[in-house]
Order: sequence, then structure tokens, then C-alpha cells
Amino acid sequence: MSPQSLTRPVSGKSRSRAVQRRVMDHLATGMSWCATFIVVFVLGSILWTLIKNGLPGLSLTLFTHSMGAPGAGGGLANAIVGSLLQTGLAILLGAPAGLLTGIYLAEYGADSALARTVRFVSDMLLSAPSILIGLFIYMVLVAPLGHFSGYAGSVALAILAMPIMVRTTEDMLRLVPVAMREAGIALGAPKWRVTLFICVRAARGGIMTGVLLAIARVAGETAPLLFTSLGNSEWSLDMQRPMASLPVAIYQYAGSAYQDWMQQAWTGALLVTMGVLIINIVVRVGIRGGRT
Repeated sequence: MSPQSLTRPVSGKSRSRAVQRRVMDHLATGMSWCATFIVVFVLGSILWTLIKNGLPGLSLTLFTHSMGAPGAGGGLANAIVGSLLQTGLAILLGAPAGLLTGIYLAEYGADSALARTVRFVSDMLLSAPSILIGLFIYMVLVAPLGHFSGYAGSVALAILAMPIMVRTTEDMLRLVPVAMREAGIALGAPKWRVTLFICVRAARGGIMTGVLLAIARVAGETAPLLFTSLGNSEWSLDMQRPMASLPVAIYQYAGSAYQDWMQQAWTGALLVTMGVLIINIVVRVGIRGGRT
């Protein structure tokens, strides 16, 4: 390039193109900021509404007494314990199954007919209405046995959690560089060991995100539990009987005409939200600490 070309003035067409690019850049940046503000504002408004309406109902009675009649000073202890039991069992059932299925799709299935079928079914379950899952479990487990149970509720929630784990596990494993797999195989490690100790370990952050998404999905589900565990106003740890849960209690209390029940519905919604938030924070901090 000659010195004359370096000192040649910029043409009007090039100048207008540069101005157009700057305008488009500022426009895209502004739209991104606006979208971010809208999302943060909406989420902040929801959280503030829950705190404002739910915080006044927090008391020791709420955590020590079972659900009771209006004006009887009942709490949500049985619903809290029931939600923990059913959600915990659902994750114990759904997360390993979803994890193993995702590993198969990413590492072993490739584009086989079986893998395509499993992926299609998983995507269908991911978008299926939760009430249909509850109705299916009702027809399979509740109606033949003749009674509602906490186990049926956990199975329904596990089915909702599995496709989330399948999708996130497969996507995260596909992001692991091929060079890491080749390095493990070059050292003589069998494929299962490479998959388990290299690929899964490298993708554990994304896999844990899938677990958190599954917990957040099933922790607030109401419709499947209405068909399966139904609810129970009495204290019960027997998973073979109808069992209370926070989502069902919120659903029952929010539509009532009693002020104390409506207050407990707001407080229950706050407990569900804060529980999922605390789990997210603890797991994120744990993963970050493990990496260091």
C-alpha cells in the first residue's frame, strides 16, 4: 500500500457506512439494555410482591404446626415436610435417569434410530403440560392401587424432571472438547472411564445447572400433585398415604375467603421461592469453590 493511499481522504460512501454501523451498534446496545431492564424489573417486582405480602406471615407457628381450620392458628409444617420429601425423592429418581440418558445420547447413541427416538420422546415430555403427567400417573399408579400417595406424586415430579436433565446433560457433554476425549483414550483409559471422569467432570457445572432447573421446575408444580398425592391437612410422613405439599396448600389457601389462609398462601409462595433461590446460591458457591 502506497503512502498516498494512506493519506487519501475517506469517501462519503465509506463515511456514511461507518456512521450507519455506529448507529446500529448503539441501537442494538440500547435494545439489549432495555430488555435487561424489563426482565430485572419484572423479576424484582415479583420478588418484592412476595416479600411484602409473605413476610408478615412468617412465624414460629408456621414451621411447627400442621395445616388447620380457618382461625385455628395452623401452620404449614406438614406441607413443608411433604414438599421436601416428594421433591427430594423426585430428584433422586429423575436426575440419575436423566443424567444416564443424556450421557448415552451424547457419547454412545450418536445419530442412531434409538437415540433419535429417545431424544424425540424427551423433547415431547419437556413441553408436555404437567397436568397430563399427573393424569397419566393417576391412571397408572393411583387408580389401580385405589389410593393417593406421596410416592405417586414423586414419580409424577420425577417424570417432569427427567427431560430437563436429559437435555442439559446432552448439551453440556457436547460442549466438551474432543481433544479431552482423545487425550484420555491415548492414555489407555476405556471409554466409560473417559466419559465418567473426564467428560462428565468437565461438564459438571452445566449438569448441576440442569439439576437446579429440574428442582425449580418441580418444586412449584401443583397440577400433578392434585392427581397423585392429593394433599393432607394432618401430619404424615407415610409416603404411601396422601401427603401435603406447599404448592397444593398455596392453591387451596389462595382461593379461600379467609384472611389467615390467604396470608399463609403468600408466605408459602415466599418459602418456595426463597428455597429454590437458596439452593441455587449454595450449589453455585459450592461449584465455584470446587473449581478453585
